[in-house]
Amino acid sequence: MVSCKTIIAHLSEYLDGEATPEMRQTIERHLRGCHRCNVVYDSTRKMLIITGDERIFEVPTGFSDRLHRFLDDAVLEGPPAQETKK
Repeated sequence: MVSCKTIIAHLSEYLDGEATPEMRQTIERHLRGCHRCNVVYDSTRKMLIITGDERIFEVPTGFSDRLHRFLDDAVLEGPPAQETKK
């Protein structure tokens, strides 16, 4: 099983279409089962779309700090513990 840290480390390659076919499959499989990494993927993808837009916009005050704290926490904490079914 691949770690969230590994997925996050290769996310840029994946989004740029430069990941190897094996890593692409690994990331896609992981994203299907990991809510946290899926949120990071979706947020990063949306940020790339927004920053690629040629129109000028202002990022809300404190957004960058909050985003970095969230990403640091997500990588350090790893996936949430699975609940056992009774």
